[in-house]
Amino acid sequence: MKEIEKRLNDNGVRPTAMRILIYKYMAEKEIAVALTNIENVFAKADRTTLYRTLKTFEQKGIVHQIDDGTHISKFALCEPGCNCELEQDLHLHFHCTNCDETVCLTEQKIPHINLPDGYVAEDANLVLKGICEKCSG
Repeated sequence: MKEIEKRLNDNGVRPTAMRILIYKYMAEKEIAVALTNIENVFAKADRTTLYRTLKTFEQKGIVHQIDDGTHISKFALCEPGCNCELEQDLHLHFHCTNCDETVCLTEQKIPHINLPDGYVAEDANLVLKGICEKCSG
């Protein structure tokens, strides 16, 4: 728990009990999770509190949001030192069409793309779809 508290503090987030629990849950899952997943686990918590916690984590660089094509926003923990900047920390995501899980492939970096003059990229998201290693084996 001290490690989680330190990570939150280092990112400018006050480590409340709920924030620690949500961070711990996400770290244990090791996959991207939707707000509804978190709501199901913390059913007695206020939905707004859970949503605000995820948004605070996102604003402070603790999680990043993934659009995996399912029309459900998912969130994954950022690696320590990640700043999720468009020019530096982009990586692939993989969505399994069998088990419906989405994972970050942080070792697989997205190369920088030179856009034509006048174009300004604000976000990038590359999702590969197929069968994950758990489902294919």
